[in-house]
Amino acid sequence: MTRWHDPHVPGLVLVVEDEPAIADLVRLYLRKDGFGVHVVHDGTAGLDAVRRLSPVAVVLDVGLPGIDGVEICRRMRAAHDWTPVLFVTARDDEVDRILGLEMGADDYVTKPFSPRELVARVRTVLRRAGGVPVLDEVLRVGDVEVLVDQRRVRVGGAEVALTATEFALLTHLVRAPGRVHTRDQLLAAVWGYTASSGARTVDVHVAQLRAKLGDASPIRTVRGVGYAADVP
Repeated sequence: MTRWHDPHVPGLVLVVEDEPAIADLVRLYLRKDGFGVHVVHDGTAGLDAVRRLSPVAVVLDVGLPGIDGVEICRRMRAAHDWTPVLFVTARDDEVDRILGLEMGADDYVTKPFSPRELVARVRTVLRRAGGVPVLDEVLRVGDVEVLVDQRRVRVGGAEVALTATEFALLTHLVRAPGRVHTRDQLLAAVWGYTASSGARTVDVHVAQLRAKLGDASPIRTVRGVGYAADVP
């Protein structure tokens, strides 16, 4: 299930955060940016709100009482719900970040964070998720077909479900087949920021893409540099 989002209409953001002061701050800044906001404070209520409210994005604390944030994201993706998810984590632990990304999260911020940065990250994942499909551009590399404006991917005619970030990464690579992109270039183009700690983020998403595309994956690793989409 993909929820198409019109970028001109902010929509409702679900915030799942058990610390009231942080939740109130996030709500304030998202509302100032024009979003509707619904806040819940535990994992069970969060999972229910995802299903009941159909938000355009979810700001999801990792360390929640009851069902934790990683499990909520895992259940969403298992149900083919590709709503953009931005994790909020209490510690800058690479293992935790990688686990979250492997469960299908689109981005993350680490506490303490700038509320303005969090709003900017929400905007970025929504831009990657895109707007209403208009049936236009199609990119093909081997058996992989990317219907850009429909935001759909097919492998050998069979549809493959990708997160918004995975779709944006694949599209960016196949738009320039054969070109080698550094990890910093991919971070800037797809995630909208660069940071040395973000290189592993790129690697995790590439691994997820390869797993979903299987033997048809056109993505090649260029050791010590980055990645390219090869033409067969």
